[in-house]
Amino acid sequence: MAASKLLASTLRKTLTTSSSFRRFSTAAAEAVAPASEPEDSMTIKGVKISARPLYLDMQATSPVDPRVLDAMLPYYLARYGNPHSRTHLFGWESDQAVETARSQIADLIGASPKEIVFTSGATESNNISVKGVMKFYKEKKRHVVTTQTEHKCVLDSCRHLQQEGFEVTYLPVGNDGIVDLEKLKGSIRPDTGLVSVMAVNNEIGVIQPMEEIGEICKELNVPFHTDAAQALGKIPIDVDKWNVSLMSLSGHKIYGPKGVGALYMRRRPRIRVEPQMNGGGQERGIRSGTVPTPLVVGMGAACELAKKEMEYDDKRIRALQERMLNGVRAKLDGVVVNGSVGRRYAGNLNLSFAYVEGESLLMGLKDVAVSSGSACTSASLEPSYVLRALGVDEDMAHTSIRFGIGRFTTEEEIDRAIELTVQQVEKLREMSPLYEMVKEGIDIKQIQWAQH
Repeated sequence: MAASKLLASTLRKTLTTSSSFRRFSTAAAEAVAPASEPEDSMTIKGVKISARPLYLDMQATSPVDPRVLDAMLPYYLARYGNPHSRTHLFGWESDQAVETARSQIADLIGASPKEIVFTSGATESNNISVKGVMKFYKEKKRHVVTTQTEHKCVLDSCRHLQQEGFEVTYLPVGNDGIVDLEKLKGSIRPDTGLVSVMAVNNEIGVIQPMEEIGEICKELNVPFHTDAAQALGKIPIDVDKWNVSLMSLSGHKIYGPKGVGALYMRRRPRIRVEPQMNGGGQERGIRSGTVPTPLVVGMGAACELAKKEMEYDDKRIRALQERMLNGVRAKLDGVVVNGSVGRRYAGNLNLSFAYVEGESLLMGLKDVAVSSGSACTSASLEPSYVLRALGVDEDMAHTSIRFGIGRFTTEEEIDRAIELTVQQVEKLREMSPLYEMVKEGIDIKQIQWAQH
């Protein structure tokens, strides 16, 4: 008893001390610079940065919309009950909040709330879909069809199945990143248990022909799964028009919190999966574990906002993308857009800069937060497997930069990003002997390089 009183007293003192309160307040989300450095500079991971960089990496993650945070906070501070507690108000109100969020997500994709299963994110949803379906139907179905440009978690799930004796067809894509529908149809066999194709590619933003793929799968009676993490809230989704059986969704790509996702599972005709996690049987036994009410509420609120603002966001983001591309191309030659120009999500602009080494360009652009591809594989120095699948030359694949534009991106940020990118590319090209040779009219592809 005395210990608990002491703890309570200490906690009250901590919370009422102004300096401590500031440390734990939401306003303290920004990194605090060491006292020895100027207020507007910081050093992190050995890199000195003059100020917080512009954020243009929306495919990696998006900031939480303040309206989403407002919806979440009560479920951290006052309504903190376990949604699976059935005997008191705290559990009831959390359960009600979870079901509201389930309805908000279902509404955005044209589904029934009963078809939404909460997970920790799109990676878990993809694992449940690919491995769960094939293991459930393993007696009759031993073959999966997917594409070479899928997210790494889908490709790794397929490789895991191959180690267990399943067969996988990895379909190539065209130079524009779009899958060939005839090749897709021709690859489906009587023992094919799943077709998995990503709706919007995370690296190049290409939108696959989802309705046509769905028609093929419906005609041949094969379940169709799509990783729609990059599509949710960005492009219109209708699970019936797409004829998907399973769809993986993520919260933090649509201005919601990290650590929460969802899996759409069609009820008619019903799709079955083998659970990949054992436990208390929550989420109809498909995904055991306590549903995190604040995170789920945040994802639901983000989906509701996305439905209301999708058209406005798309128009605005499209204008910013055009401003970015035109601004860069007006000052630099040798700039290539990777992936289809006509069939892509406007917020993803993946560019390659000829005669520039990508890692050097990234390091030089430390005042702009961008990436060279998927955040899940950005530690690798290998050129992007997605760009290689498009047939992009290795030297150009090494020079790719993905600019991610979102709801809170401003024209001023785009203009500054153009200025910094142009400066850095020009600086690196000045040091490139290859660029000097090209300017002199030499076709470097015809040169026979001698080995020493």
